[in-house]
Amino acid sequence: MTAEEREKLNTYLKGIVLNLPDNPGCYQYLNENGEIIYVGKAKNLKRRVYSYFSKEHQSRKTAMLVSKIRDIKYVVVNTEEDALLLENNLIKRYKPHYNVLLKDDKTYPSICVTNEYFPRIFKTRHIVRNGSTYFGPYSHIPTMNALLELIKNLYPLRTCHLPLTPENVQSGKYNVCLEYHIKNCKGPCIGAQSHEEYLQSIREAKEILKGNTAEISHKLMQEMQRLATELRFEEAQIIKQKYDLLESYRSKSEVVSNVLHNIDVFAIEDNENTAYVNYLHVTNGCINQAFTFEYRKRMNETAQDLLALGIAEMRERYKSHSKEIIIPFPIDIEMEGVTFTIPQRGDKKKLLDLSILNVKQYKVDRLKQAEKLNPEQKSVRLMKEIQQAMHLEKLPIRIECFDNSNISGADAVAACVVFKKCKPSKQDYRKYNIKTVIGPDDYASMKEVVRRRYSRAIEEQGELPDLIITDGGRGQMEVVREVVEDELGLHIPIAGLAKNDRHRTNELLFGFPPIVIGMKTDSPLFRLMTQIQDEVHRFAITFHRDKRSRHQTTSALDNIKGIGEKTKTQLLKKFKSVKRIKEASLEEIATEIGPAKAKIIKENLTEEA
Repeated sequence: MTAEEREKLNTYLKGIVLNLPDNPGCYQYLNENGEIIYVGKAKNLKRRVYSYFSKEHQSRKTAMLVSKIRDIKYVVVNTEEDALLLENNLIKRYKPHYNVLLKDDKTYPSICVTNEYFPRIFKTRHIVRNGSTYFGPYSHIPTMNALLELIKNLYPLRTCHLPLTPENVQSGKYNVCLEYHIKNCKGPCIGAQSHEEYLQSIREAKEILKGNTAEISHKLMQEMQRLATELRFEEAQIIKQKYDLLESYRSKSEVVSNVLHNIDVFAIEDNENTAYVNYLHVTNGCINQAFTFEYRKRMNETAQDLLALGIAEMRERYKSHSKEIIIPFPIDIEMEGVTFTIPQRGDKKKLLDLSILNVKQYKVDRLKQAEKLNPEQKSVRLMKEIQQAMHLEKLPIRIECFDNSNISGADAVAACVVFKKCKPSKQDYRKYNIKTVIGPDDYASMKEVVRRRYSRAIEEQGELPDLIITDGGRGQMEVVREVVEDELGLHIPIAGLAKNDRHRTNELLFGFPPIVIGMKTDSPLFRLMTQIQDEVHRFAITFHRDKRSRHQTTSALDNIKGIGEKTKTQLLKKFKSVKRIKEASLEEIATEIGPAKAKIIKENLTEEA
């Protein structure tokens, strides 16, 4: 686009913006092809749209959106709530490129009550707009199956696909099936069950699907008492069985308080690219609707914006007219006749906590599914978590961890393990014999090893780590800093892993002076840090044991000329120790390795003794 064309476009867009009304409404941005690329809502259309063109945007995505705008359309509405609902409908209709994307929920089934003379009730994943009534979708399949099983036991409805019109039933063209004989159906196909009785069962089943179980239970109790009063005990027993079934189902439902009625509960969890919104609907203290859905972020939307959009979506989908909505934090939206509550205690707080628990679990489940399909995703997420926790400039793709091992200064060694993308890179592990330190001085040993490792990396232009971790606390971190920063002039973040008195990973330290980085013991970050600490300790202690073992046998066998590793191993395997080899006779040794070598070993061991 030339400068002249750009100027002409800016004048055109400015003219639209300056003439926008100060009313609530929805605005739509169009690209050069006339396609809607973004839909937004506003309390004040003029102020909101003007903000897009009046400043430089730090967000790259927002700047990209503005560069694509070629035209602006808008719709004025009466209230902010209407703007929210209209925005939701327009996003679903046009699916603009820069708007959040509500993930398709066709994989979740619903319960259908068909629009027939004798309706059927069944689960389906296909919504057909033919007058049938749909309940759901249900993200928790066992809940849906429990409802269907309850309705089947309470009301023996037909399951066949016969076109049961009044004419077909009266003509007697159908015969009863097995379901009738096993008492799962009352035979409406042959007129054995009246149309009015059948529809009464359908009406009660719908009330159960709506969550009005208390009302149906009360009616069943009244009917049972009436029949008992009239001494019709067999009929009363049948009603009692239905009543017990319904009460059993209600007892398994989440019941908070019977005082809570017709309330919506929402909770949200989000990350960089995705948001998850949980919705619960409470009737008579029971949760009769529960659903969690997922939004794909496109424009760095806030949790408040996404929660408001989720509220509009769920209330429209489930036809909710609740006068109270429980939410975890304030949102900038008003709805006529609706009270927004942020509970701090009591039964409403329990409901909010339950919704938060559900949305967090859903988020964890989705992440696990994604990680199975893309194992790299888990590593990136962990690296970002470390980066955010320590405020690092870049992702810690390469992490190196050091540990020392010695017994009273003897056979002192150190080890370095390397994790790349949160996975052990064993070909990069290194072992170090301590050369310049005398006695048990862990700080001096750590200094020596770090100095040797990174001096060589600088000389050979090798790869440097993005994060250094010491298997120790503040003291170890400080000596590493002295070498890395003061001596070598490197700028590498340094952390420390401290253990408790049970020698278990206790806390992660970072910074100077060091501060504790909070980690939940069941979090992936804590498990990663524990793995790194355990791995470097294992590697160091194994090297130390090997060295100590070699040291114990070196003076006796390793210095004997003409005796190789294979012979030494063969003797130790047979006699178990150097002491027993000394005590063995020449003939016993010769049996294993031959007389010539046996004579050499016997002479050397005798001289040493």
